[in-house]
Amino acid sequence: MISVLLHRLGSANLLLFLIFVMLDVHARPANMSALKEKSPDSKEENEILPPDHLNGVKMEMDGHLNKDFHQEVFLGKEMEEFDEDSEPRKNRHKLIEIFTKVDINRDKSVSAKEMQRWIMEKTEEHFQQAVKENKLSFRAVDPDGDGHVTWDEYRIKFLASKGFNEKEIAEKVKNNEDLKIDEETQEVLENLKDRWFQADNPPADQLLNEEEFLSFLHPEHSRGMLKFMVKEIVRDLDQDGDKKLTLSEFISLPVGTVENQRAQDVDDDWVNERKKEFQEVIDANHDGIVTMEELEEYMDPMNEYSALNEAKQMIAVADENQNHNLELEEILKYSEYFTGSKLMDYARNVHEEF
Repeated sequence: MISVLLHRLGSANLLLFLIFVMLDVHARPANMSALKEKSPDSKEENEILPPDHLNGVKMEMDGHLNKDFHQEVFLGKEMEEFDEDSEPRKNRHKLIEIFTKVDINRDKSVSAKEMQRWIMEKTEEHFQQAVKENKLSFRAVDPDGDGHVTWDEYRIKFLASKGFNEKEIAEKVKNNEDLKIDEETQEVLENLKDRWFQADNPPADQLLNEEEFLSFLHPEHSRGMLKFMVKEIVRDLDQDGDKKLTLSEFISLPVGTVENQRAQDVDDDWVNERKKEFQEVIDANHDGIVTMEELEEYMDPMNEYSALNEAKQMIAVADENQNHNLELEEILKYSEYFTGSKLMDYARNVHEEF
């Protein structure tokens, strides 16, 4: 098969093809959160490690903007149903069904208030899914079922999920011996330990119950852990140590070099997107500085004011007739923004179907 492809391409075309592939590989800003679609090494590791990506939260753990946020808060748990390979007519029917649910007063248009209510409802769905998954995760690290997990119990399970012998690690922990683990794993453990003790509600007992373990895995469920998450992001982006973020700090490109013009264009888009978010959304008082408090309010998924602002933003994207509401035709036309899936012939028979 490959030899046939090489023959058909010819040497010159093949060279151009390979150059294009190489350009595409290098044309992405460094973003660890973009790897969230990849499966973890094992099911057990997936159960006990805090996820890299938090559904319904505007910013990733690494400080990048959540590229799927609009779809997550518009579709909720139905997001997986909108597959790029799905039949367009089927997706159109689903989108029409969602529109009728958002349109509470049945006036055939969606207001900002209606969209706000819907966003809050979909965010709650993500919350409930996290709670459900947490029960299974907690059971995996609490085999004796006493309702509490120590840091030692957790790190033994974590290291076992990374391929270490669980009995040997448990014995070394019990005897306070050197675990002899690699530097990268040790760094991950230290970060997890900091997060563990932050999730331990006062009075601190170095034990996590099921609710505290939920905060450990999902900081968006706890105001204290949300503050911790914000501090971590500010620490990584703050260049002058004043614990605040300027525009230049927020839009600084990730570590790495721009190797070609295509990559430069992608980086420019990345900068422009962050600049717009900083100036129009995160910097609430528009003083050119983002404080930890402002960033915390921005990232809080259950903040009703933020949900209303998000609703207005989402409407503005597709509001072609500028009436500050969304009609069905507008949502269908901008389906890729709301669902991640582009619909063909969106207007065909829409009134009959609706």
